[in-house]
Amino acid sequence: MRTTLCTLLLPFAVALTAAAADETSKRLERAANTLTALTEPGHGIPQGEIAHADCVAVIPGFKKVAAVVGAGHGRGFIACRNGSNWSAPGAITLDSGNLGIEIGAEEIDVVIVSLDPETRTKLLSDRFVVGSDASAAWGNGKSAYDDPNSKIRFYGRTKGIFSGFGLDGITIKRDESGEKALYDKKLSNNEIVNGGAQTPTVARSFMTILAQVSAR
Repeated sequence: MRTTLCTLLLPFAVALTAAAADETSKRLERAANTLTALTEPGHGIPQGEIAHADCVAVIPGFKKVAAVVGAGHGRGFIACRNGSNWSAPGAITLDSGNLGIEIGAEEIDVVIVSLDPETRTKLLSDRFVVGSDASAAWGNGKSAYDDPNSKIRFYGRTKGIFSGFGLDGITIKRDESGEKALYDKKLSNNEIVNGGAQTPTVARSFMTILAQVSAR
C-alpha cells in the first residue's frame, strides 16, 4: 500500500518541483530587467553606486497583501561581493507593514543597495528588520529619505501612482523555498554568498546583468 501511494505521489512531487523552477526562472528574468531599467541614466540608481556596493538585492513585483491592510510582500534575490567578483545569488523575501502604494499601482519592483560590508551579516541572516538608517529613492529620481550617510538604499519603480513606503520595520528574510528551487537543497544565504556556492545555470543571466551594471 505504501509503495503504491509513493508511486502515485511521485508525479505530483515532480510537477511541483518543475513549477517552482519555472517560477524562479521567470522571477530571475524579471529581476534582471528591473536591475537594467533602474540603472539606466536618470532612472533611479545613481551611476557608479552599484560599482561601490557590497550587496545588491532585487525584488521584482513587491505587492500589496490583499488580506492585510497596508502590508506588502515580495520575493527576490541577493548577491554580495567576493573580491572582484559577485557571489552566487541567495533568495530573500521582503515584507512591509506600512505600504504606501496608492490606487492605480498594484506592485513595485525594488532594488536594495548596501554600501557597507558591516551590514552584510544582517542582510544574510534569517531575519533582518531594517531600521531608520536606511534611505529610499524611487525610480523617478525623487528621494523619499534623502540621507547621504545611509548604509542601505532602496530604489523602486512602478507603472502606477506611488507614494513610497515607510522603511522602519520593513523586514528582509531568508526564502527557504527559493533557495531550494535554485540549489535543490537547503543552503542558508550566508553559505551561498560567503561559502563559494556555484551560480546555478538558471541564474547566470541575472548575474551577468549584475556584473555589467556594476562595471559602469
